[in-house]
Formats: sequence, C-alpha cells, structure tokens
Amino acid sequence: MIEHIGGPVLRGGQAQPITPVIRVDAPLVFIAGLVPMVDGKPAAPDITGQTRCVIGMVEAELGKAGCRLEDIVKVTVWLTDKDDYPGFNAAYAEIFGTERAPARSTVISGLIAPVRIEMEVVAACRR
Repeated sequence: MIEHIGGPVLRGGQAQPITPVIRVDAPLVFIAGLVPMVDGKPAAPDITGQTRCVIGMVEAELGKAGCRLEDIVKVTVWLTDKDDYPGFNAAYAEIFGTERAPARSTVISGLIAPVRIEMEVVAACRR
C-alpha cells in the first residue's frame, strides 16, 4: 500500500509535483543515482531533455524489479544550476503530476558526469 498524506506542496500559489509525506507497506526498491548519459555523452543539451531522459532511465531500472513510476515514493535530485529548476520542475510535473507525486528533495550541486541532473529513487513495489 502507498498512501499519499497531504499535498500537493504549494509554492507561490502553484501546486508542485511533490507530496510532503508518503506511507508505504510494500517491499522497497532503491535505484542508485542515474545521470542522462547515452553512449558516453549527455543525452540532451538542455535540462528538459535531460530530465525526461533520466526519468526514462529510472523507469527502465524499475521495470527490472517489477515496478513502475507510480511506485516511486521518494526522489532525490541534484541539479548543477539553480536556473534549471523551472525547466526541470516542468518536465518532472509532466510525468508525475501534482496530485500523487513522490516525496522529493532537490539540491544544487556539482556532479562528476558532464550533465545537468542526477536522480535517485526509492520505490515501494506492489507486485
């Protein structure tokens, strides 16, 4: 069972794709930090394309464990540039929406890979 408690988070009067608290009663799956690299190169030049790519990579890894994007309960995101936040948030919201989005933390940080974003997730699989 995955229960979204509260939310969505409101910032500037707009609903954000974040749920503040999620309770789970299911096996957990942890996906290590993924970066949007394809054939040794960034998958896209901009944050929107890189966000969509990394979420697609997360979806593929979850599938190996029998999970779906809807099973994600916590996301941690590292962005290299605070100015990328609006584009990242918009692309993220296209996929996760605002009503049942995972809990999320977003941090500005340097990354080892030459990309603009890294993402790790925790999912509660309801197989």
